[in-house]
Formats: sequence, structure tokens, C-alpha cells
Amino acid sequence: MDQKKKWRDQEQQLVERWTAANERYRLAHAGNVPAEVQAAQAELETLRRQVARLKSEFNTGKRY
Repeated sequence: MDQKKKWRDQEQQLVERWTAANERYRLAHAGNVPAEVQAAQAELETLRRQVARLKSEFNTGKRY
């Protein structure tokens, strides 16, 4: 598998995880369950860091 395909797959998986985490966060807020809201916020924060890392790699020329 070439490197660009590997990167695209990683990015697609990250988008899917982000979408699922946002949906869990929305449902936790709607259900007014504080423990689930905190867990969803923690997951979103982890995903934000991963997005920032990918963006940094792209901007420095290490990706694509």
C-alpha cells in the first residue's frame, strides 16, 4: 500500500470517529447525562489533538 493511500485511510477513519463522537456528545447532552457528556468531551478533545497533529504534519510537508 502506498503512503498516500495509507494517509487517506487514516484521515477517513479519523473523520468517522469524529462524526461518531459528535453524535454521542449530542445524544448525551439531549439525555442530560453528565457522566456521558464528560466522556464524550474527553473523546472529542483527543480527536482534536489528532486533527491538530495531522494538520501540523501536512503544513510542515511531512504528509503529502
